Amino acid sequence: MQIHTFLAHSGRHTARAAQAINPPLVRASTVVFDTLADYKHAHHQTVFDAPRYGRSGTPTTFELQRCMAAFAGAETCLATASGLAAIVAVLSAHAGPGRHLLLNQGVYGPTRIFCDQELAPLGTTVEYFPEDADITPYLRDNTSLVYIETPASLTMDMLDARAVCAAARQRGIPVAADATWGTPVFFDAHAIGIDIAIHSATKYINGHSDLMLGLITGSHAALASTRRYCDRSGAHAAPDVCWLALRGLRTLAVRLARHEQTAMALALWLQHRPEVVRVMFPALPGDPGHALWRAQFSGAAGPFTFELAPCSETAFAAFIDALRLFSLGTSWGGYESLVLPAVPYDLRHLATLPDAGRLVRLHVGLEDAEDLCSDLDQALAHVR
Repeated sequence: MQIHTFLAHSGRHTARAAQAINPPLVRASTVVFDTLADYKHAHHQTVFDAPRYGRSGTPTTFELQRCMAAFAGAETCLATASGLAAIVAVLSAHAGPGRHLLLNQGVYGPTRIFCDQELAPLGTTVEYFPEDADITPYLRDNTSLVYIETPASLTMDMLDARAVCAAARQRGIPVAADATWGTPVFFDAHAIGIDIAIHSATKYINGHSDLMLGLITGSHAALASTRRYCDRSGAHAAPDVCWLALRGLRTLAVRLARHEQTAMALALWLQHRPEVVRVMFPALPGDPGHALWRAQFSGAAGPFTFELAPCSETAFAAFIDALRLFSLGTSWGGYESLVLPAVPYDLRHLATLPDAGRLVRLHVGLEDAEDLCSDLDQALAHVR
């Protein structure tokens, strides 16, 4: 099926049983069984989509997981309490004393914080590579996972995911990727060679800014250690958020097309503003990562970053505070537009940002492009 048809009809198995359009929301802490044989079967380690205990999921959870696995072209899926919980589960499952984790420099800030402040003190060696580097020299005999995010968080740098996967595969090392920005609509992570794809469903998959949810897709073998970690740590998602995510999936492709169209309009508009030094958006033809973006993505999502011309802190604050349609908030992927001062993790050691090089991250929502440009225009007057 084509993607719009698939998203409209997938994930509705339990709905048919209830003679309804939408799957029923099943909340449960205790799962009961008719026989001891049924109990043993449900708790067998190879059974991944049968109720065992409320923490590991209800039929609502399994409905979403089956739908997301099929959507991503994977065997299975795990739902966690948030996108960061999904990241932590994957990294923790591959970490440990004597192990080496390799990540690209521009990963999501909390990802790097977790590696540096939680995993490294426990004996895991954590190393970062530049997005434009060949990872082969970085791979070691004890490398247990290569973890990438593309495009890089905030800086929007592109990396060659296919080359990363090929180099890791030669050494038998799995590759995990934060694939939230593209979603399976624009980024076919598993077809590229990524073993474990992570999605913060908090963002586009839900699309309504009202839940926290992480989704991890891959083969049964690739997710085996992560599944054990989730079972032991209680990292699974609640059924209510899984039900809402199923609702969000129905309109994902339609919403993303609108986000892309409006984001491109704003990025092109900002490129010609005298207050803007550069726009960091790989979908733009002049962006350094444009060729890689075209080779790996079929579309572009709403968040991108731009650099303002040198200005004072007072002028910068006035610009942010003057925006009316862009709310100031740390997220993206919802229907509303957002603005955020973009401070990449590797710059956080600075006491203050210099007047030059102020980065602004926009999430372009579903509003009209003309209205958003007008809002930016009146706010940029404070920078002028």
